[in-house]
Amino acid sequence: MAQESPKNSAAEIPVTSNGQLEDSHEHSFNRDLKRSLPVGLGLSETKITSHGFDSTKEGVVEAGPFPGSSASPKSSIISPSSAAASRLAGQGCDLIIPTGGRAQQKSGPVVLADEIKNPAMEKLELVRKWSLNTYKCTRQIISEKLGRGSRTVDLELEAQIDILRDNKKKYENILRLAQTLSTQLFQMVHTQRQLGDAFADLSLKSLELHEEFGYNADTQKLLAKNGETLLGAINFFIASVTTLVNKTIEDTLLTVKQYESARIEYDAYRTDLEELNLGPRDANTLPKIEQSQQLFQVHKEKYDKMRNDVSIKLKFLEENKVKVLHNQLVLFHNAIAAYFAGNQKQLEQTLKQFHIKLKTPGADAPSWLEEQ
Repeated sequence: MAQESPKNSAAEIPVTSNGQLEDSHEHSFNRDLKRSLPVGLGLSETKITSHGFDSTKEGVVEAGPFPGSSASPKSSIISPSSAAASRLAGQGCDLIIPTGGRAQQKSGPVVLADEIKNPAMEKLELVRKWSLNTYKCTRQIISEKLGRGSRTVDLELEAQIDILRDNKKKYENILRLAQTLSTQLFQMVHTQRQLGDAFADLSLKSLELHEEFGYNADTQKLLAKNGETLLGAINFFIASVTTLVNKTIEDTLLTVKQYESARIEYDAYRTDLEELNLGPRDANTLPKIEQSQQLFQVHKEKYDKMRNDVSIKLKFLEENKVKVLHNQLVLFHNAIAAYFAGNQKQLEQTLKQFHIKLKTPGADAPSWLEEQ
């Protein structure tokens, strides 16, 4: 024959009876396989055939088209041979050989991981936004103080806020005066009580002036008792007005401060949008104008919300203030009038009307057993 059969240059792989390759022929198989492939021949041109265990040739690897053959290169055809396939895989070769399929090149391990957010970058972004917002608000405040920037004003709401702040100062002044009166009345009651005890002691020791000292002792003790009743009414008045000023009004003023901060932010972003609208409109400025418009809309909604909140709180505060002060002023007037008129029954009736309970002197002090 002029042309030699392709099987003459093929490498044969001896296999044991259980289908495994012999260890002594492992290196010779790899060497013969490389020699049998022509130079430049890829794995796609290699054909692996396998026969049954009763055949004399098992796991024969044949090369593709040889020189002089007009046949075009064919894709690899893999016949089932578990011994040869498992051996090729055991050599660390990058071939995956399914039964009846094509030899596929195995790529390396691919690790798919979700994008992990960086906490440091998030904090940096928050700091950047805060710094930019602070800069704009500071610039707006300075511009308003210098008379260069415009300011959004709600005349009706601003007038109510000014009245509230002025009333708060006046209520605080009333509280200071009432506390001074309470302190002085407490000292006077304490002095009257001591004076009554002194008169009572002298009435027992001075037989000639027994009745005179006794009258004065009873009078001072009665004044001290009425003074304690009046002191309880004044302290109740102070406590109620203190709650109104330091809690109710202060809570409303806190909302007013938030409203003023929202107003400054709104004016700052409004000024930025107006400056951008006055400038040229091109491909570079249009995205900035759109972003500025979005920020302006966000702060406008916040400003409107805070303005509504302040209006509602001012309305409720006015209703609550009238109700509380009406009761407290009636109490204060009736108690003072009854005390200086010497009307003990009217004074006690005033305290019962407002459900005021007087503390017995020494009631809060622990007994000597509790101190042990």
